[in-house]
Amino acid sequence: MAFHLLQHDRQGAQLMAQALQQAVASVRHCSRCHTFTEDEVCEVCRNPQRDASKLCVVETPADQAAVERTAAYRGLYFVLMGKLSPLDGIGPKDIGLAKLFERAADGQVQEVILATNFTAEGEATAHVIGEALKARGLRVTRLARGVPAGSELEYVDLGTIAHALVDRR
Repeated sequence: MAFHLLQHDRQGAQLMAQALQQAVASVRHCSRCHTFTEDEVCEVCRNPQRDASKLCVVETPADQAAVERTAAYRGLYFVLMGKLSPLDGIGPKDIGLAKLFERAADGQVQEVILATNFTAEGEATAHVIGEALKARGLRVTRLARGVPAGSELEYVDLGTIAHALVDRR
């Protein structure tokens, strides 16, 4: 993108640079869910129509936006801003697990939905969070996984087919 803008649209590059500078100056983390916002508390957390009994845990604001685009979830979020990765030196303190556990124990949350990615690190993160929250007496669920709608089995990787068989309903 940078090469394209420099070669074909220098004015667009200037506008993008200004927009990024403005974003860096004005965007911060929501004090409740940790996503990006220009306000102290983001729009989702301020919305009284959201179901405060459900808390969906995602790795990034982009993951939160993807869930929101489905219009299938009306609860609240907690954005980790990462995932556990011991090989990279990223532990529980680095992704704010203490704040998550505090939020989940606020008395309103009845179910925590773990929506971390289905990578090794995402699975490990979901496992650690899930075990800790179950020990605190909370209901913990995990996003379903399996064969994507519209796909053909011969083109789906074997791990996905195996998980789909185990998690079938």
